[in-house]
Amino acid sequence: MSSTESMVRMKLGVLACARSGDKGSSSNIGVIARTPAAFEFLKEWLTPDRVLEYFKPLGPTGIQSHVFPKLGAMNYTLEGVLAGGGSRSLRIDAQGKALAQALLEIDVEVPAALVASLVS
Repeated sequence: MSSTESMVRMKLGVLACARSGDKGSSSNIGVIARTPAAFEFLKEWLTPDRVLEYFKPLGPTGIQSHVFPKLGAMNYTLEGVLAGGGSRSLRIDAQGKALAQALLEIDVEVPAALVASLVS
């Protein structure tokens, strides 16, 4: 990406879809890119550190991540984010079902060429 390339701000949900659920006190978030070009961008941009920082207010204790190139997908396990899990947590979303939707709301700055590839 050159310094003169124009960038467009959008929500992650324009580039990907996601699903999440509980794994005990942890939550698993799967992110699937909508196009191969979006996957190439996201596998570099949506780092484990960025995901961990985004969910920092919920108190995760760590993160594991895996990239699945043939699926155009990434998987993140946020350790300890559910404060005890479905049977112990007093959180409204004790099973982490809403965490995927929350992640899709993160702002992303993408090259304009990538946006063009999403609609062509």
